[in-house]
Amino acid sequence: FIAQQLDVRKRAGLPPFGRLAALILSSPSAPKLNEAGSALGRAIPRAERFQVLGPSEAPLARIRGRYRSRFLVQAPRGSDIQAFIRDWLSRVKLPSALRLSIDIDPYSFY
Repeated sequence: FIAQQLDVRKRAGLPPFGRLAALILSSPSAPKLNEAGSALGRAIPRAERFQVLGPSEAPLARIRGRYRSRFLVQAPRGSDIQAFIRDWLSRVKLPSALRLSIDIDPYSFY
């Protein structure tokens, strides 16, 4: 099982052979969350080595009255994923009611 999973991860460029980052947005207002997700989506920097998926509804779409969506960033091992995210976030002013959490190489997608 482990050997099979490592082979699948290697071919897909997933950790430990690649990098992932989850950007999770949450807001008490679904329309505000969608606006912020769209704005962030339009601001994604062009970078050959990085692939950004999303925004999409998080698997647990609502927790404690807050709606959630997320982006996933995939990059090759050795890429400066933090610099990419810093550049990306510097392009957008997010509303103060919106929360953003960033999880580098996440263990869970909830």
